Amino acid sequence: MNTYMETPRLILRDWREKDIPVFAGLNSNDQAMEFFLKKLSYQETLDFYHRIQQEFAAKGYGLYAVEKKEDHSFIGYVGLHAVTFDVDFAPAIEIGWRLIPEVWNKGYATEAASACLEYAKTVLKLKELYSFTSLPNKRSERVMQKIGMVKTKEFDHPLVESGHPLLHHVLYKIEF
Repeated sequence: MNTYMETPRLILRDWREKDIPVFAGLNSNDQAMEFFLKKLSYQETLDFYHRIQQEFAAKGYGLYAVEKKEDHSFIGYVGLHAVTFDVDFAPAIEIGWRLIPEVWNKGYATEAASACLEYAKTVLKLKELYSFTSLPNKRSERVMQKIGMVKTKEFDHPLVESGHPLLHHVLYKIEF
């Protein structure tokens, strides 16, 4: 079991099978999935879990499981992911996060994402990272700003149908 990063309050580590039930709850939570096209079923969460494992095996990085040090509870993920859809800034690596709503507004996403940026820069030797979200998702955009990313543009996500309220996205970037 690898621990990739630690912050004052968090451990970013490999995933464990016992994370899956909480992960499934997160992916089917109305609040957490408000700015996604749909909530995920248990099977879709399992498929996502396996894709995360495959990305770690192929790339050596991925979406890190996040646990709180105080009680070792799994609270979601923060990490790196290859952009696999057709946009003008790809190929690229994005930084993203999804945490259970019970821990929102405590600075965990910012704390973990800041650690990921440092890891990407110093260990992985990446030159840049991107992050994006739908325009209504101001909470996620605020995390991007807090970790020092700069807004580069707005774009229509190619996997979202025309006219959908989540079509328009904001793109942030950081260079090392």
